[in-house]
Amino acid sequence: MTTQTPLTVPTRDGWPTRSRVAATLVLEDGRTFHGSSYGALGQTVGEAVFSTGMTGYQETLTDPSYHRQVIVMTSPHVGNTGVNTEDDESSRIWVAGYVVRDPAIRASNWRATRDLEDELVDQGVVGICDIDTRALTRHLRERGAMRVGIFSGDAAERPEAELLEAVRTSPQMAGAALAAEVTTSEPYAVPAVGDKRFTVAAVDLGIKAMTPALMAQRGIEVHVLPATATIDDVLAVGESGPDGVFFSNGPGDPATAEREVALLREVLDRGIPFFGICFGNQLLGRALGFGTYKLKYGHRGINQPVMDRTTGKVEVTAHNHGFAVDAPLDEDSDTAYGRVRVSHVCLNDDVVEGLECLDRPAYSVQYHPEAAAGPHDAAYLFDRFVELMEHGPARVAPGLTSEASEASQPRREGVTTPSAGPATGGSK
Repeated sequence: MTTQTPLTVPTRDGWPTRSRVAATLVLEDGRTFHGSSYGALGQTVGEAVFSTGMTGYQETLTDPSYHRQVIVMTSPHVGNTGVNTEDDESSRIWVAGYVVRDPAIRASNWRATRDLEDELVDQGVVGICDIDTRALTRHLRERGAMRVGIFSGDAAERPEAELLEAVRTSPQMAGAALAAEVTTSEPYAVPAVGDKRFTVAAVDLGIKAMTPALMAQRGIEVHVLPATATIDDVLAVGESGPDGVFFSNGPGDPATAEREVALLREVLDRGIPFFGICFGNQLLGRALGFGTYKLKYGHRGINQPVMDRTTGKVEVTAHNHGFAVDAPLDEDSDTAYGRVRVSHVCLNDDVVEGLECLDRPAYSVQYHPEAAAGPHDAAYLFDRFVELMEHGPARVAPGLTSEASEASQPRREGVTTPSAGPATGGSK
């Protein structure tokens, strides 16, 4: 078992200080870091992942896609802008735990209404500070995302062997079905800003508040439905059905989302314009017959380069995903829904970042064009959705239905392919 000694923190003489107690972070491979408590006291477990964003921590904390994950901030100084009442992406903090190197002494921003740590305490989020987050990030990059526990107060006084056992017996992210834990309990509507042009049924798999807001700015009335929505629920939206269907971001393993994939196939069968983001991109991939797999350490942060292969432009984008679609990059694929191509690709590692159906009005991206904290390079994707809806539902060509096509062979190890329904039948 490797142990990291606490950092030497610069003096803060003259500034008000918080009372902190010893805290311990334990990774499932036995690597241990000792630091100080941050946020609530107690213990928490989850999947350790790192986020490279230097701003936007409030949006990160309240993003439902981070449910059951412990976020390690690579930016060393966190909390200097406090929190406010305007930037939350949902009604609560969703992260399982929070790891920072150097918490701000106090909030200093004209929009701040309180300190970040006060919010963490009130919402029961256990964190740790005064550890070497650079060493921790390098470890996760080399070994991959893994389970982790943070222990402070009385919990940190237990033997490290017990702490390690608590981490190793906690649930893994692979195989986790989490959308039902973060979705809205009741449908609700976000009215269009100005004249209403379209009506969209948005399936909430962990939706962020900025998503329906950006649609509303484009004259779209958004009806947000629970993750348990059926095709009848979707078709009941609007006077004569929705003009488009949207699947949101969300947490968990896409291989578990059989019900949601079945719903998406119903949408594709009817030729209704479709747009998906993040988890929605993975579900479109599975609905088309592609497999999905878990990335070694995922993409998280607001500085990821992605190429839009339609235009050749490179965008700096916001990411938060630990799974990806296994689809061929070099040529179009033949599926039960016609031809499909990879529309976007990450320039760091060639991970699929977008899919486009060439014979159906459907597309998706793996990253976050709605990123409230920025960057905003990809906001045009909402305009593409409007363009799809302007053309109306597609006429489905004979033979392009969700009935039978042979499953494609995965391109890499660890890929989970759909258990039934359409799949790629040509290009690999």
